[in-house]
Amino acid sequence: MKEDYYEILGISKNATAAEIKKAYRKKALEHHPDKNPGDTKAEELFKKSAEAYEVLSNPDKKARYDQFGHAAFEGGGFGGGGMNMDDIFSQFGDIFGGAFGGGGFSGFGGFGGGGQRRTKGSNLRIRVKLTLEEVANGVEKKVKVRRKVQAAGVTYKTCNTCGGRGQVTKVTNTILGRMQTAAACHTCSGSGQILDKRPSDADSQGLKVNEETVSIKIPAGVEDGMQLKVPGKGNAAPGNGIPGDLLVAIETQDHKTLKREGDNLHYDLYISFSEAVLGTSKEIDAVGGKVRIKLEPGIQSGKILRLRGKGISSINGYGSGDLLVHVNVWTPKELNKEQKEFFERMNGNDNFEPKPEKSDKSFFEKVKDMFS
Repeated sequence: MKEDYYEILGISKNATAAEIKKAYRKKALEHHPDKNPGDTKAEELFKKSAEAYEVLSNPDKKARYDQFGHAAFEGGGFGGGGMNMDDIFSQFGDIFGGAFGGGGFSGFGGFGGGGQRRTKGSNLRIRVKLTLEEVANGVEKKVKVRRKVQAAGVTYKTCNTCGGRGQVTKVTNTILGRMQTAAACHTCSGSGQILDKRPSDADSQGLKVNEETVSIKIPAGVEDGMQLKVPGKGNAAPGNGIPGDLLVAIETQDHKTLKREGDNLHYDLYISFSEAVLGTSKEIDAVGGKVRIKLEPGIQSGKILRLRGKGISSINGYGSGDLLVHVNVWTPKELNKEQKEFFERMNGNDNFEPKPEKSDKSFFEKVKDMFS
């Protein structure tokens, strides 16, 4: 089981953005590879801290994590997990300030320490439509993506402007004295490399568009609007850069008879007056196929039958929701003479007078039960 992000950083769930950042910086500096050379345990803690910060520092990702836990990032993740050293230093290098040569580390080719800064390619976004059955069971989707990759035969050379660092420094005289600032190199756009040889099918960065089939594992229980991240399947970056990510927006399709509410499903079952009086059995839709239910004689309109575990699998791994069957007794609008005479004889009959029992809950009690 994965460790809790809040526990990794040593903070409470009510921590402010500033407290989250401060806690991450403390952990990152403590376990920094330059401070712990050859220590694989420290390196792992360094990565875990960065993964926790990547989620908790983003309000949207934090909200999803607070609601769904680590399950919100399964199947490629909805924004967390799988971070490597290049991801960490390209996203959070500024947090280290002047420590460790400007935040870099020599062993992994990050920012400082004389290494080159590795740029990241742009992300791609697609939308995937899912049926209710796919949402309930989870599914693996194969999609075709047109993404930029480095062209065959392309070569790069060190940028002369920044010397391969990807950054240039500028000294400015101010009323407070001389101030030095660093910015991405305008010649190489921060990659530290420029194009040397460009094939005829490549663009100005040495990239070309290629169609690729990408497999996306979507966990059961996802909801409409969720976003899945497939690391490394976005556009490539020039030179020694790392590719961006493929962001997959989830769109769920309506079912013809089942309505979703959280992990529960709702089904409207209509029966005739005679079926309500005599009792019957009915076959109804469920996400796993048809199921047959039995209706006892004298069942009342508005009765809710709960089929436990027949709903949607919880994305946080806590079992499945229920299928709630709403029984509706259909009252005929037109009667023939014989039928009309029968009900006229029954009118006033003691057996046909409403006599609700304690077990016959009111509308508000039924609504309360639905959400309990």
